[in-house]
Amino acid sequence: MKKVISLIILSALLLGCSTDESRQRLSRAQRLQQMRADSAALKVAVMPTIDCLPLFVARESGLFDTLKVDVRLRYFHAQMDCDTALAGSSVEMGVTDLVRAERLRRQGVSLDYLFATNPRWQLIANRLARIRQLKQLDDKMVAMARLSATDLLSDKAVDSAGLKSERVFKVQMNDVNLRLNMLLNNEMDALWLPEPQATIARLQRHKVLMDATRMDWLMGAFAVRTDRTADSARQQQIERLLMAYDRACDSINKHGAAHYAKLMENRWKLKVNTLARLPKEIRFERRCAPREQDLQRARQWLDRQ
Repeated sequence: MKKVISLIILSALLLGCSTDESRQRLSRAQRLQQMRADSAALKVAVMPTIDCLPLFVARESGLFDTLKVDVRLRYFHAQMDCDTALAGSSVEMGVTDLVRAERLRRQGVSLDYLFATNPRWQLIANRLARIRQLKQLDDKMVAMARLSATDLLSDKAVDSAGLKSERVFKVQMNDVNLRLNMLLNNEMDALWLPEPQATIARLQRHKVLMDATRMDWLMGAFAVRTDRTADSARQQQIERLLMAYDRACDSINKHGAAHYAKLMENRWKLKVNTLARLPKEIRFERRCAPREQDLQRARQWLDRQ
């Protein structure tokens, strides 16, 4: 009887080992399959900013699936993190601005522009600081992202007000939501915000000092690594992504950006009642290359740094 019991226990142990090995093999196979699928997909660096909305709409509305293109959105809160992902090849493409993209090019990163974007940057002053004009930025702190379009725009604001650059203290703050929270918590005199963060600030009665859109400065860009997308299969994927992007732009222009407030609330963790107050004039252009005047503006500013 003891021998029978021992045999049963031994069989159970062997069966358990065999099952564990099978599970491990299955798990390894699944991991390999997932790695291959991820490698074949287009990985895109995005942020919770209005210039990325068409990509989120294309994802959530199934446009990528309809056009049979596997697009993986990689979500970041700071533009610098998007650029790091681009430079390190963990993504093939992503949102950036012309200053940062041109700087990456100078550092040897092979980038091309798929289309221009408009983050709608605004320089917003803390209402408690009682700043009503640019000249009142003297001896004040301005939050922005270093060596980016907002850094360039900060210099433009200083020049426009006739201030000395050393009298305006530029503070590097890369995370756009953290930048917004610094304003809402009255920890910063002024800062640059894109939409929809700028709308949140305006609804709290903070003062707009400067608007890049009204200056006709279109410094946003969507860049692609040319060394990772040169083969014909990748080119077909990119073309399908662009088709989905164009269709998403058409949908947003038809219904308005506020129509997608719930999507932005879910993905960007912002309040839907605020997002419903986005400016009605927000519109999206189908894919179009950055303008030469904006490229030159970025290059000339980088030359002076």
